[in-house]
Amino acid sequence: MPADRFDPPRPEYPRPQFQRDRWVNLNGRWEFEIDRSDTGRERGLAERELDQGKLAGEIVVPFAPEAALSGVGEQDFMRAVWYRRTITVPPEWAGDRVLLHFGAVDHDATVWVNGTEVGRHRGGFSGFSLDITDAAPAGEPVPLVVRARDDPEAPQARGKQSVPYTPRAAKYQRTTGIWQTVWLEPVPQTAIRRPRITPNVAAGTFDVEVPLSANLPGGVVHIRVGDGAGDVVSGTVRADLDLAPRLSLVLPPERVRLWSPDDPHLYGLSVELRDSDARAVDKVESYAGLRSVAITGKQIRINGDVVFQRLVLDQGYYPDGLMTAPTDADLVRDIQLGQAAGFNGARLHQKVFEERYLYHADRLGYLVWGEFGDWGCNTGEGQSTNQRPDASYIQEWLEVLERDHSHPAIIGWCPMNETWQDYGDRITALDDVMRGMFLATKAHDTSRPVLDTSGYAHRIAESDVFDSHDYEQDPDAFAATHRALSDGDPYVNRSDTTGESWSIGYRGQPFFVSEFGGIWWNPAEAGRPQTVTGSWGYGDRVRSVEEFHDRFDGLVGALLGHPDMFGYCYTQLTDVFQEQNGIFGFDRSEKFDIRRIRSAQLRPAAIEVGARQHDGKDATDGAQGRRSTEGPGA
Repeated sequence: MPADRFDPPRPEYPRPQFQRDRWVNLNGRWEFEIDRSDTGRERGLAERELDQGKLAGEIVVPFAPEAALSGVGEQDFMRAVWYRRTITVPPEWAGDRVLLHFGAVDHDATVWVNGTEVGRHRGGFSGFSLDITDAAPAGEPVPLVVRARDDPEAPQARGKQSVPYTPRAAKYQRTTGIWQTVWLEPVPQTAIRRPRITPNVAAGTFDVEVPLSANLPGGVVHIRVGDGAGDVVSGTVRADLDLAPRLSLVLPPERVRLWSPDDPHLYGLSVELRDSDARAVDKVESYAGLRSVAITGKQIRINGDVVFQRLVLDQGYYPDGLMTAPTDADLVRDIQLGQAAGFNGARLHQKVFEERYLYHADRLGYLVWGEFGDWGCNTGEGQSTNQRPDASYIQEWLEVLERDHSHPAIIGWCPMNETWQDYGDRITALDDVMRGMFLATKAHDTSRPVLDTSGYAHRIAESDVFDSHDYEQDPDAFAATHRALSDGDPYVNRSDTTGESWSIGYRGQPFFVSEFGGIWWNPAEAGRPQTVTGSWGYGDRVRSVEEFHDRFDGLVGALLGHPDMFGYCYTQLTDVFQEQNGIFGFDRSEKFDIRRIRSAQLRPAAIEVGARQHDGKDATDGAQGRRSTEGPGA
């Protein structure tokens, strides 16, 4: 199998901001069977005992069966797939509760342990955990069976996965089943759940909420914050009064060090649950960055300073792993490629990236917008539809928000993308889901701005941010299109059929062009027309590398020079299959002069210069300086 070079594949702990010492990685070879008609339950695949024969084939987890690294490489539709392997809970875990964690399973998962159904989960982008203690006695080998259903016609969030059999244009190969790490972990009878860490720069504090599985009479939660010089501050709060004890930890002024792209400083956090005798019942390790995000007029400020957001669209696909990075180093490399080209962040586009990517963004100082995978939603009323929204979107998005709340690199949320629907006289299901996702985001997190949808149909009047997508390829025409933003009349996306705006009116929020460029370049395709299933990109293909640089310089210059534009997002970091408009190739090879691309982007941004002059600060350019590669506590 191709993945034999991994032993096991993706061996690193998958959750760096909520880490325990003891765990068992379940990645590697599993039994596997494709169930095209979804009849496996009737055929007894869930209840099969260890001695009743294997499934039809094998797969390497955590790679999806469509991915070459899985050893399967199936490209056709699979309405259901089955996984099976034997697990043995370590004998020394006896007396603990045992949790089975899945980083992500696309799309509807049902899990059996030792013939007993232990849980279900819907949603291909968010993780879930199941308590299997009663079904898996410590020291005894038992079968673990997973069925994943992935109906191509269901109204589910699928990101950029192709609905037609053949991927085309900006839609890619599908992902079915397990595509992130699976692991076992013991926890005590009363355990710490994921801490929620919110930085408060104005007060110089970390506000920490520590949910518990139950209260511990006489117990306390103890939190310690440290850095490279040792302990910074610690505090204790009772564990018997609230299900989620809260504590504000005030940093000594001389130990305050803000997290920023120039200095991505991380503090280490230890969270310990102690009983009435001061003995440790449970302990987790975490980290945090002290940074703020604020809005002043059309500006977005980080730690009080305007930082022009030079973002790149990152789809997070890999030739042999699809949505799963082959190695942890591949996640690091993608961030470093973006930084080398002069980008200071990314829109994590149309999938929920695995948490280790966010860990590396935290420690490397890479700004990101967290996004959900729901491209092209509408209700299908008189229009073709890519994905139809339903209540599962909100449930899954809330799980994402809970997982990712504490990452300092995330500076904004975008729950929807390119929603397509005319602004008519009726409230639709799309309006309901969009508002539900917006309100859920704001209820969960008041510390970051929220963009209701990226491009097209803006429908939430309270949206903190406004944007548009503009793939005009002529730099002069592109610049002219966006001049009216300064008069309160920005370019907005319009219906292809009516020419009318899909959106409510703009009300002066911070504005950026969150997709532009997409310049098509594949020298092997010179002289050939683009096709949606072959070489594809936006606009007319440039005729040379030099022409690419001229066009790129003109497009980014138009936005850098705009006094009311807080940032941009260039399409895109890499080629992805047939979509060949990346700064880098799909194999991450260089296509252009990266030094020229970096130089074009690090010109002074007008909104930064204007803000610094207004604030009485040195109006230097927006170039990003030193970036630490050290981990928490550095």
